[in-house]
Amino acid sequence: MNQEYSIETKCVQSGWKPENGEPRVLPIYQSTTFKYTTSEEMGKLFDLEASGYFYTRLQNPTNDYVAEKIRDMEGGVAAMLTSSGQAANFFAVFNICEAGGHMILSSAVYGGTFNLFTVTMKKMGIECTVIDPDCTEEELNAAFKENTKCVFAESIANPALVVLDFDKFAKAAHSHGVPLIVDNTFPTPVNCRPFEHGADIVTHSTTKYMDGHALSVGGVIVDSGNFDWTKYPEKFPGLCTPDDSYHGVTYTERFGKGAYITKATVQLMRDLGCIQSPQNAFYVNNGLESLPLRMEKHCENALKVAKYLQNHEKVAWVNYPGLEGNKYYDLAKKYMPKGTCGVISFGIKSTTGDTIKDTVRFMDQLKMIAIVTHVADARSCVLHPASHTHRQMTYEQLLEAGVQPDLIRFSVGIENVDDIIADVEQALALV
Repeated sequence: MNQEYSIETKCVQSGWKPENGEPRVLPIYQSTTFKYTTSEEMGKLFDLEASGYFYTRLQNPTNDYVAEKIRDMEGGVAAMLTSSGQAANFFAVFNICEAGGHMILSSAVYGGTFNLFTVTMKKMGIECTVIDPDCTEEELNAAFKENTKCVFAESIANPALVVLDFDKFAKAAHSHGVPLIVDNTFPTPVNCRPFEHGADIVTHSTTKYMDGHALSVGGVIVDSGNFDWTKYPEKFPGLCTPDDSYHGVTYTERFGKGAYITKATVQLMRDLGCIQSPQNAFYVNNGLESLPLRMEKHCENALKVAKYLQNHEKVAWVNYPGLEGNKYYDLAKKYMPKGTCGVISFGIKSTTGDTIKDTVRFMDQLKMIAIVTHVADARSCVLHPASHTHRQMTYEQLLEAGVQPDLIRFSVGIENVDDIIADVEQALALV
């Protein structure tokens, strides 16, 4: 789609472009297979000599139209949907970092992402160095090794709400000849433009704000096309040397700027099959159309709730990058001038000496605001990461990830903000 269109227009108009007499709304191609007239035509697809569809485990038209919309929103050259945000993060790294490789991970990331890279992928022979996102440039540069393949971070950390210093991380990654991969789930491309700040690859859990209604699980990977893999062929042999599983095709030679996403699709998706269902992609597309409106409301409500909590006598601390005086306020204004997200973290003052008990008691008193293992949809909800999403992490790992034991993750929805605050107030009154 033309670059002069705004993000609001892209959210509605990009992707599916119906021709004369075709459905106005993106169709769901609910089919596992696709018919061809001759065997030769299908054979060319398997040899990557022609483009098209033959099996939904690799590609599906509904998915591709939604991926194209998100690609346009982020300003990249290619994108692919996955079955979940976890799958997107796994594919994004594993596409270029195999056994014997090394990656650098910001400590302030979602607990599931932390486990994926530090535990599961370690069993696959991939080494991971975890570093504080607030580290100095010297400390960050010291983490790189000869076999480092990428740096991974979140634009706004879940749930620590650390705002990434893109300039610092992109500069370090590029000086060592590796890409910066950024999970942009919380601010979405409406509020944060990672490619404009040096990121090379972006991932999202489309399950969150993009879907917006807690209907469908999914993920997406977007490639900026800016990283020159051929400049470092020894670091990225999977992209720069022949792939024997496709008769010796070299992705960078055959597909140019589309090499990274093509390899992830025809190799990783082929073998691992983490495809997003066409039905779920359809739901995501519907959510994307209202994304700018919802993000504006989420941020507006979250700021009002954060200010209310900040002034409450029973609240010990509040963390929201949009609050003046917040540690990351200046970085948020620099990289996310339109707003950050609708997620707040805070802790309440203990009246019993047992912080965890008081935290749980407060959450149990909420009426409208639900306790759910989710975040970033239209409905307000809360979670206690230390005993829920980050439960597998040690106390030391929790602190390293910026997750205090009393931290309540509060995803502020798009309900009337007075109703949200009233529910919080009555629950605090009972603690």
